[in-house]
Amino acid sequence: MADPVAWTFVEKGWAVVSSDGETVGTIASVDGDEELDIFDGIEVRRGADILSTPKYVASEHVGAIEVGTVHLTVDAEGYASLDDER
Repeated sequence: MADPVAWTFVEKGWAVVSSDGETVGTIASVDGDEELDIFDGIEVRRGADILSTPKYVASEHVGAIEVGTVHLTVDAEGYASLDDER
């Protein structure tokens, strides 16, 4: 695994990977307050489908972040079953 980076470095289009190694989508946006360093979560777009509705993933389901990839702490099945947690 590459060196970790802070949530504030995450960019739109980065890969989102489940804990079992499956790419579940790409970053649509990152939610948080940079001034207070509060990370709320990410919105994940399915694959490269820019017309799909992003799925919100709360920060407690986000694991390691490295340049280009955000790793989740849930497997692909767990990701699929996450409700919109906002």
